[in-house]
Amino acid sequence: MKKILNICATVFYMAALCVAAVSCRSIDEECRDEETETVLEASDAFCPDSLFCVDGKVGKGQFFASLLGDLGMSAQEAYDLTEACDSVFDVKTLRVGHSYQAYYSGEGDARELKYLVYDRDRGSRIIFSCIPPYEAVVEFKPVEVVRRYADVTISSSLWNDMLDAGVSPLLILSLSDIYAWTVDFFGLQKGDRFKVLYDEKVCEGETIAVDTVYYAEFQHGKDVFPMVMFDQKDGGNIWWNEKGESMRKAFLKAPLKYSRISSGFSYARRHPVTRKVQPHTGVDYAAPAGTPVVTIGDGTVTSVKYEGAGGKVVRIRHNSVYTTAYLHLSKYAKGLTAGKRVRQGEVIGYVGSTGRSTGPHLDFRVWKNGSPINPLKMDSPPAEPLKGENYKSFEEAKRLYVSRVDSLVAYDMVKLLVDKL
Repeated sequence: MKKILNICATVFYMAALCVAAVSCRSIDEECRDEETETVLEASDAFCPDSLFCVDGKVGKGQFFASLLGDLGMSAQEAYDLTEACDSVFDVKTLRVGHSYQAYYSGEGDARELKYLVYDRDRGSRIIFSCIPPYEAVVEFKPVEVVRRYADVTISSSLWNDMLDAGVSPLLILSLSDIYAWTVDFFGLQKGDRFKVLYDEKVCEGETIAVDTVYYAEFQHGKDVFPMVMFDQKDGGNIWWNEKGESMRKAFLKAPLKYSRISSGFSYARRHPVTRKVQPHTGVDYAAPAGTPVVTIGDGTVTSVKYEGAGGKVVRIRHNSVYTTAYLHLSKYAKGLTAGKRVRQGEVIGYVGSTGRSTGPHLDFRVWKNGSPINPLKMDSPPAEPLKGENYKSFEEAKRLYVSRVDSLVAYDMVKLLVDKL
């Protein structure tokens, strides 16, 4: 019996690999070509083996010039290096907490700073030559694009359950973008399930980004909401449901990324500051101060000003029916003024606690035909339909992705049976 199951598992595994090869080959080749073109090599003169290295991190309030001074360069030398490397590195992008390595020759008073290596992000570093002629070289670490499959069932929270399943939480951000209208990420329930076929970028064994989500299924009770990635090459939507309808609707479900609801829509809420029972015709999203706030749909900004108890407020008219408001902001997006057109997902401000507020949160409000409505109960028709001439190609892509996922699910089931024997 075990031998038969092993054979079945092998068959399912080989089938999965075959499907993967058919659906992924052109994408993988494109990624490899792009990486070959963009990777830059470090200067041949940089040979750290004979040098003494000091590791550190950029401190709070530390600027590039002060960092160089702390590492042993004179003010003039720091200025010359900054000027010489201006086209490669913008000193204003130096970030607190980022690591660096300082390489020295000599010892004691004769010690001289030769190179500074700054870890710009998880996929690249900048190598500064700290002796004339000054120069800087960007070195990209080798990045591998890996195809992944995730199957996560909610038991406590999406974040914790993804970690427990060995899935990068970065996938949450991609899913929240794709399912921004279909799924209320603030109301996920125990038993809800995500199945996702996607690519992620891996650098030195660490996931640095979720690249492309090809297929996903969200299951809530008896309802299943599939998503198929299909690019019409028109610069518009690339995510569709199984019927070829856009996953992008007229409005997003929420005006900010993954957070939690601290207060709902009510006509009889006791205000946390005044303690009076009064209407709260909006939804409060608790989030850290500085969290970006985006407009839930295209529209025209009608007001950007301080409004007493509401603090700093942005108001947007989306059409003749819907308007929205975003209250208690810490600051507005740069250049945002009344009369400006904004696009769905564009940052309009940042979470704060201005006005009558007990802590950082966003008070989000929606009006329909001039009357307040519960933002969590809005409905909206699909946008950007799939073009008729692309429907056949869309169906072929969908079949490939579904076949791939079905093969992986079947393989997992057989493997589970084998492991139990």
